[in-house]
Amino acid sequence: MLSESQQKSIARALETAQARYVAQNPRSREQHMKAAKVLPGGNTRSVLFSTPFPITLTSSRGCTVTSLDGREYIDFLGEYTAGLYGHSDPTLAAAVKAALEHGWVMGGHIQAEEELAQQICKRFPSIQLIRFTNSGTEANLYAISAAKAISGKPKVLVFEGAYHGGVFVFGTKPSPLTAPFEFVRAPYNDIAGTQAVLDANRDAVGTIVVEPMQGSGGCIPADPAFLRMLREWTDRNAAILVFDEVMTSRLAPGGLQGVHGIRPDLTTLGKYIGGGFSFGAFGGREDLMVRFDPARPDALGHAGTFNNNVFTMTAGAAGLRDVYTPQVNGALNARGDELRRQLNVESMRALFPLQFTGRGSMMNMHPCRGEVRSILDLVQCHAGLRDLFYFEMLARGIWLARRGMVNLSLPMEDRHCAALANAVREFVDTCNSLLGDGPRQ
Repeated sequence: MLSESQQKSIARALETAQARYVAQNPRSREQHMKAAKVLPGGNTRSVLFSTPFPITLTSSRGCTVTSLDGREYIDFLGEYTAGLYGHSDPTLAAAVKAALEHGWVMGGHIQAEEELAQQICKRFPSIQLIRFTNSGTEANLYAISAAKAISGKPKVLVFEGAYHGGVFVFGTKPSPLTAPFEFVRAPYNDIAGTQAVLDANRDAVGTIVVEPMQGSGGCIPADPAFLRMLREWTDRNAAILVFDEVMTSRLAPGGLQGVHGIRPDLTTLGKYIGGGFSFGAFGGREDLMVRFDPARPDALGHAGTFNNNVFTMTAGAAGLRDVYTPQVNGALNARGDELRRQLNVESMRALFPLQFTGRGSMMNMHPCRGEVRSILDLVQCHAGLRDLFYFEMLARGIWLARRGMVNLSLPMEDRHCAALANAVREFVDTCNSLLGDGPRQ
């Protein structure tokens, strides 16, 4: 723990950083006040809100974004993993322009939906049939609903710290907007604890939903043994295993399920696969997904005006086919692993709690010591240090999530990663000077 005097030093530094933020972003502040007259809190997407007010962006190019106040940032947020391709990939731009020439909102089947489906099924062997949605939230909603209907069992096992979309939030505090399914919560990465919960609900749990690395929960990878236990339990108990790879599918050519050699029954996808447009998908075993065949007398219904929208289908197919090839995938995630290693080397010099968790091109800063295996290990994180880190990164031209999430995009080069490493080094030096030569925390 930081001493009382050290905590006061951090608090003063945070006040200074926020005052600088306010002074440097007057136009964003004015825009926020205007937006607040027609949007609750000036906001229509909660995760983007930031006190004292959020920065308004006006343009983007490559891996940079520019604010209303004319400040340019290296975009290490990557639209919470959806911005994998950056902001101006020429292949995707050409695909969208070509789609524009033929019209949109046609209200019928288009060839691009079949091509995108082929690309996805080729990459993920567990996905034999697939259906598209407009978001990862929708994908998980349909996957869970289908699993419940097919298994005939009412309860759905989820994990502490999980995020499966806007209405599937399982943090330390219950969300009143969580969908009213019969959820049973279990401890993430805890084989014995989860086994006990499963045994107590053996006859009622028909669905298990898990992220092979919790994304919004802090980029916390699951142990392979933990995931194998879930696979084995569902096999023994006629339950359906759903891998939420909305974020993690970008971490290997076949997602983390391919890395670990574990084949889920259903997989949910989203984010980058739509090429930067609204996208979600759920797919898996043919005998499960065939229930969505409208020609069947017992078909499960699945509507959505924009499920096969022209821009998402066209850009998504071009992206997987021509841009994010398996070779490019490997190179990007290797770059991320090396960057995280460098950031943790810098963290070791800190006189305060600091570390970066994650895998490949996704990572998260945590102001705490010790191994991070679940959200419970983050309880002791120092909120003031996290906020100070956010404002200090902005001051150094680094755009990232306030909670410390970092995601690489394809336009990034070594110089961009070096800029983040240098910014973290300066942050450590600055905070060390604030805290003095006291014991390492």
